[in-house]
Amino acid sequence: RVCTITFNRPEKKNAFNKDAWLALRDAIAEAHNSDAVSVVVITGAGKDFSSGVDLSDLTGEPGEKPPFEFMMDEFLKLDKPLLAAAKGAAIGFGATALFHCDIVYVGESLKMRLPFVNLGLVPEAGCSYTLPRNIGYQQAAELLFTAEWINAEKAVETGIARRAFSDAELLPKTLEKAAEIAQWPRNALRETKRTLMATHSVAIEQAREREMAGMMRQVGSAEN
Repeated sequence: RVCTITFNRPEKKNAFNKDAWLALRDAIAEAHNSDAVSVVVITGAGKDFSSGVDLSDLTGEPGEKPPFEFMMDEFLKLDKPLLAAAKGAAIGFGATALFHCDIVYVGESLKMRLPFVNLGLVPEAGCSYTLPRNIGYQQAAELLFTAEWINAEKAVETGIARRAFSDAELLPKTLEKAAEIAQWPRNALRETKRTLMATHSVAIEQAREREMAGMMRQVGSAEN
């Protein structure tokens, strides 16, 4: 009853191009709709979780909805417990994805960063809401305004992650917890996830809209 979705471009530090965004969209939708799945785990192949967007593949027409947004639509529909096992690079979406997970475990090699202000951009994926919700406003503001690197110890200390493990233990320990959760009735888990998310869903969508507006103002600017 545990579905593991692996970001699988290790030669690119699991960076996402258009095809990868759409593949993740489809994988999340399949897990959401499958009666055989009770719990979802996301992780990265090789040494990294994800370095975010593949900057060599920024394709799309002005006014066209980006593949990233199609993926986020499905990501936010998921009403099953979502766990993450993240190690190595967790940058951009590799970081912001974690703020949507119910339980996050990290490996000792974690190097997380929210690289928005340093690129002349604004937050993405609703993290202007989800990060303060998860760890408190001041800690979130500090991390977003400084774009500092976050290691495994800091991730646990701030509340971004629940626990840190050695890289070798990370995925087995995450799957062990996922199996513990998946033993319980599937619909009870889904209803519980829905109640946990109910008060946040509208706020996340509003945050995404504000972020997109800010992103459109900043992309291509002199700062960017």
